[in-house]
Amino acid sequence: MFPGPARVAARCQGSGDRIEGTVSLSLAPPTVGVMDDVFDSEDARAFLQRYIDQHGFLSFLDLQVESLTPGQMVMRVPYDEKLANQNQGNGNVHGGIAASLIDTAGGLGVHSALDDPLNSGVATIDLNVSYLRPARGDLVATAEVIRIGGTVGVATVDVESTTPEGEQEKVAVGRGSFRIFRPDDD
Repeated sequence: MFPGPARVAARCQGSGDRIEGTVSLSLAPPTVGVMDDVFDSEDARAFLQRYIDQHGFLSFLDLQVESLTPGQMVMRVPYDEKLANQNQGNGNVHGGIAASLIDTAGGLGVHSALDDPLNSGVATIDLNVSYLRPARGDLVATAEVIRIGGTVGVATVDVESTTPEGEQEKVAVGRGSFRIFRPDDD
C-alpha cells in the first residue's frame, strides 16, 4: 500500500473507458470486501462521480453519487422534463430511468464491496424491476449488497421519489445479479 494520496488509473470492464483520479490509501492491509480499509469513502465517491460525469448516458441523466460505503450506494437522478413521459404520461419520470438507476446503483454497490475495486469489474447478468407508483421528482436509489460470491454478486435497490400526490414514497424496487471480474481471472 502507498501512504497518502496516490494517482491511479482504471479501465471500466466492458466499455474499456479509462478513468483516472487520486485516492487516499492507507497502510492498513486491505480486508476482503471492506473498501474503507483501502481508500476513503468520500475519495471513492468523488472518483466515481468523475467517471459518471465523463460517461455519455449516465452524464445525460445527470446521475449523482450521494454516498458510497462498502456494499451500499445512494445515487440520485434529478427530475428533468427530458426524462419524463409527456402528454398522457403527465410528466411522470419514464420507467426506464428508474431501471437504469437500479442497474447502475446495484452494479456499483457490488463493485464497492469487492476486495480490489480499482482493478475489478462487474457486468449485469440479470435485472428485475418492479414499478410501484408514478414518480414526479428526483429519483433516489439506495443499493444494498446482499451477496458477494466467487463470480456473482447480488444487490437489492429501493428507489424513492415524490409521487404525483406530493408524497415522498418508494416508487420502484429491484434486484440485480452481476458477474464479477477479478484481476486474477483469465
